[in-house]
Parts: sequence; structure tokens; C-alpha cells
Amino acid sequence: MSGSPIEALDLAALLCSRVCHDLISPVGAIVNGLEVMAEDKDEETQKFALDLIKKSAGTASAKLQFCRIAFGAAGSAGAQIDSGDAEKVARGFLEDDKTKLDWRLPRLLLPKNRVKLLLNMLLMAAQAIPRGGRLGVDAIGEGEAMGFKVSAAGTNAKVPPNAALISGEVGEEGLDAHRIQPFYAGLLAKACGLTASAAMEGDAMVVTAQ
Repeated sequence: MSGSPIEALDLAALLCSRVCHDLISPVGAIVNGLEVMAEDKDEETQKFALDLIKKSAGTASAKLQFCRIAFGAAGSAGAQIDSGDAEKVARGFLEDDKTKLDWRLPRLLLPKNRVKLLLNMLLMAAQAIPRGGRLGVDAIGEGEAMGFKVSAAGTNAKVPPNAALISGEVGEEGLDAHRIQPFYAGLLAKACGLTASAAMEGDAMVVTAQ
């Protein structure tokens, strides 16, 4: 990783830590639910525990499917990914009762790094609206050279604290598992020959790569 302020092994370790951090909560809830079912045979309690297990298993599965594309190899070198598959995992991971996704990309095959970049931009945008709102995905340009604009609009939307790392400037604080994701998004943008940034546009936080 010539020119990067982080070694490849450190990058891999921090990304793994980030994924583990995302999965600890739903997996822990599954374990707790199983313990409750084993210890308390009350019918109502058993139903509550089973509902918790089902919900947490669904959350863990959605996160794993998203992370497989956003952080994983997702196929061989030079592989392409169907943007429809990216939309599916994004909806499964990010949409809920509070947050809706407006996906306005055409369905086509894109180089995998571009798809990984888009999903990482979505992660950053989602962090801008912790109370929920609307996420919008739009294309900038066409074909394999396509760039992206991801917007987040909601109550008190704001630029996430670590979003500036998408520019590639680390600063004195360095990198850790909480700060690595936007920095990784910047690395993906650079690998795609794009320039990425995050800023407010009116009441919405917007992440662009073009």
C-alpha cells in the first residue's frame, strides 16, 4: 500500500475489528436468548426469547451479507458485481422502521471496488442520521466509470465525526477500529480513480465520489 499511512496488515486487522464490533451485539443477543430458553420454561418467556433470537439472527445475517461485499473480496481479482445485489444487501442492512433507502441507480454490472465504495459511502451516510430518515443513492456519470452521490436527510442530520477521513488525511489521532471505515472508503475511491468528500448540502449530509 504505497503512499498509505497504514500498513496492509494493520488495515486488515482494523477492518476485522470493525466487522466483529458490528456483529457482537446481535450474536450476543442470540446467546442470551438461548440461555433464557434453557433456564426459564415459562411459555411467555420462551416466546419472548424465541422472538429475540429470530430478530437477532436476522440482523446478524443482514450485517454479514453487507460486510461480505463492503469489506470482503467478493469474487476474484477484477470481478464485477451486480448493482442489484448491492441494493439488496444495503436494504437488508440499513432499512428499518425509521430509515428508508431511495436507490436510484440503474441495474448493471460494476467493478467490485466501485460497489464496495458505494456500500461504504452508505455506511457513512447512515451514521449521519442516528434518529432515522431517508438515504438516497444517485449515479454520477455512466458505465464502469460511474461515480456516486449518497445523501442522508433526517432530524438533526450532520456530518459524522470521522467522515473527513474519507479524504485520506489521518491527522494526529491516527486510526483505530472506530475510524478505519471512512478511511477505507477513501482508499477505495482512490483505487477507482475518484475523489471522495463528505459535507452538508442544506439540511442533508452528502457523500460524493466522482
